[in-house]
Amino acid sequence: MTTTAQPKADKAAASEEFTRKPRSLWTDARRRFWASTVARIGLAITLFLVAVAVISPILISEKSANERDTRNKLLPPSWLMSAEQRAEASREVEWGPLTRPFGTDQIGRDLFRRVLLGAPISLTVGVVAVLLAVVFGSLMGLFAGFFGGVIDAVLMWLTNIMLAFPSILLAIALTAISNNPESFSYKLGDFISSLPVLRTLFDAPLANAMIAVAVVEIPIFARIARAAVLSVRNQEYITAANALGVPQRRLLFRHVLPNSLTPILVQMTLSMASAITSVAALGFLGLGAKPPKPEWGSMLSDARNYVVTGQWWYALFPGIAIMLTVLGFNLLGDGLRDALDPKVKA
Repeated sequence: MTTTAQPKADKAAASEEFTRKPRSLWTDARRRFWASTVARIGLAITLFLVAVAVISPILISEKSANERDTRNKLLPPSWLMSAEQRAEASREVEWGPLTRPFGTDQIGRDLFRRVLLGAPISLTVGVVAVLLAVVFGSLMGLFAGFFGGVIDAVLMWLTNIMLAFPSILLAIALTAISNNPESFSYKLGDFISSLPVLRTLFDAPLANAMIAVAVVEIPIFARIARAAVLSVRNQEYITAANALGVPQRRLLFRHVLPNSLTPILVQMTLSMASAITSVAALGFLGLGAKPPKPEWGSMLSDARNYVVTGQWWYALFPGIAIMLTVLGFNLLGDGLRDALDPKVKA
């Protein structure tokens, strides 16, 4: 009796396994993503920074962040201040542990407010720069890989020229040229910074720095998109669509492009980190946002002269903000890369 029941049970289990609806690639990727500790940490950091970027302009006005108080300049974080330091500080402020949690800068501005208001600037710059790079770079790689021949040779020749320059040096050169008020790029940056949505975040030099970073990132996406298209172009379903007479434009954008998106999506998250770092580096060199715009790179540039004199908090908190942003996007990119890899078992 036991012998008869066991084969029946095995047969029922096999039948259930056979009839079970197969999971899609995206379902497996979502399962792998949520199973990854690295991915969850990266997503949590990124969502936290996005929340700060959305909420801080609502709660903190730019005027209050730029308000000077020269009597209270270069004060340490209020939770570290001694009773004597609080007594010597301005009587107009009721000092408590969280009054100035990040301290003040060289003209008495509240660093906490300025660091928080730097989040929407840096994140918006990173997102827009990467989106520009994705659009132009992916189109270059898509056309180069799909059509081949002369188109491939010319586009990859341009890409190789751009990759021959160190990325930060190319960004510095492009930004320096763009900051000429008579140049077309400066007028373009001025137009971007005058748009209603971006007016409070951008000025012309910062917009030029963003465009320069986007240009630097374009060849990376062009290379990745070309490699993905070359691997997809010779698949059987593409050959079948060609045999059925599917128009080239439909074949390119409905079949080839969607199946080439995985490496591009992963690179997007990793490029967010590098774009934010590059814009901060340009701001540190004085090629980013104009004062008193609270951009993290510019704040680090102002703070570098005070680190050796003991005012460590001035550079610490903008530096931590940049570090957290880069860490969050890098961890998120690593998690996405592992989740979207079909070789990884769910």
